[in-house]
Amino acid sequence: MPSAIVVGGGIAGLVMARDLVLGGLDVTLIEASGHLGGKIARHTVAGLALDAGAESFATRRNTVAELARQLGLESEITPPNPQGAWLQTAEGRAYPLPRTGILGIPGTPLAADVIAVIGFWASLRGQLDQLILGFAASKERNLGRLVRRRMGRRVLERLVAPVTLGIHSRHPDELDVDVVAPGLRAAMLATGSLSHGVRRMRDAAPAGTAVSGIVGGMYCLIEALTRDLERFGVTVRLNSPVAAVDASGVTLVDGEVLEADYVVLATSLRPAGSAAIVLATLVVDAPELDAAPRGTGVLVARDPMHPELRAKALTHATAKWSWLAAQVPPHRHVLRLSYDAAAAAAVSDAQLRGTALRDAGALLGVALSEASVVAFARVEWSAPSSRPEAVDGVIFIGEGVAGTGLAAVIAQVRVESGRLLEEVEA
Repeated sequence: MPSAIVVGGGIAGLVMARDLVLGGLDVTLIEASGHLGGKIARHTVAGLALDAGAESFATRRNTVAELARQLGLESEITPPNPQGAWLQTAEGRAYPLPRTGILGIPGTPLAADVIAVIGFWASLRGQLDQLILGFAASKERNLGRLVRRRMGRRVLERLVAPVTLGIHSRHPDELDVDVVAPGLRAAMLATGSLSHGVRRMRDAAPAGTAVSGIVGGMYCLIEALTRDLERFGVTVRLNSPVAAVDASGVTLVDGEVLEADYVVLATSLRPAGSAAIVLATLVVDAPELDAAPRGTGVLVARDPMHPELRAKALTHATAKWSWLAAQVPPHRHVLRLSYDAAAAAAVSDAQLRGTALRDAGALLGVALSEASVVAFARVEWSAPSSRPEAVDGVIFIGEGVAGTGLAAVIAQVRVESGRLLEEVEA
């Protein structure tokens, strides 16, 4: 039986290990830490099991939903509250997020809900996209440069950046269009403008929301994958940091050498950098939030001239997910705020709790007192992995190669596992 070693026990490594063992390989999964799941993690706050990392997934191409189906979780897939999120402008005003866009790129720049957020003149500049030849910037894969050239700076900074920072924790200037919005450049070419391309993609998308979740939290995927690996006979080695890999095997930090016919690297071997994203979770008793005054949450257009508000996004989790709301007593709410590490990593938990409470009140338009706080939790995540250096004969998977987002990561894993299994069969 051919053998394979998969290094890294995050979602990419777990899916790859499952695919390979089902393809007939003898698989060993090696994880440096004492637990599996990576950034798909769970923590308990006020007695509630909550996602400490990703809490939803993009539905494009059905990638994550298909994995959930294979794991027996198809019936647990759930859409969020259709009420949707809001966007707080740099001037401090809040509006419902325009609905005819993709990643904040407006399909109708002169729509009333777009004008309300960015103003008439910025919307008019965005509308000029329809007068620019469709091939202009069609080879531009950088999302920020594409939007800036087609629709202008204010559309980019006031609409697109808050969305990508909230979803991908990256500015549009750091994102590849073909990864975060596959098919958008082709649609732009076919229709003659970026806005028309956005509308075509939205019209062609399946009915329903662009994101979904799992009842119980995204960590249910990790639990189901872990059960399958045990059931199918994958050898899992925790607390086993790897020092080096090559085409014939891996060398652990303690000097042990493990050999295999195939080696897959699903993580960076470099030490994790400092925290880049800080998540602050508040559980509060606040009847004022029962009406979900800002829908499922708020994305923030940051303005250096107004630094008082430090959060870059807020998720009103009990308003977003009905399964979570059903678990809490009346008037209790779960709020999750995200911060750049530069704004939060150096502060104490007590300071971050106070900042999160103030930011939550400002973003939701209600007064939240310290007495309303039932519990607080803090989670820090390092920056997304950088692209690893190539090693002959080693297969690389994960966000360092695929980009951020579960849909992108799992899709890339499925491509690579398919190629490897074809090679085994040849």
